Amino acid sequence: MSHTPHELAEEFPDKVEQMSALKQTDAHFSKLADEYHEINRQVHRAETNVEPMEQLAEEQLRKQRAALKDQIWGMLSKA
Repeated sequence: MSHTPHELAEEFPDKVEQMSALKQTDAHFSKLADEYHEINRQVHRAETNVEPMEQLAEEQLRKQRAALKDQIWGMLSKA
């Protein structure tokens, strides 16, 4: 199994415990994290040509991933 880059634990290594706690206590955070992971995996599959897609679609997914990451960081920085 290949390593999927941009996982949240990689992006925010000093916030792993906080993310774990929030996933258990905050339904909105948990939903954002799950959505981030799904989109991140789609981007990774496209980048590695496991599931190729049009460039525009891949770019849209990257933008969605970045927006989710910003929302997640916002929640982490407030908690």
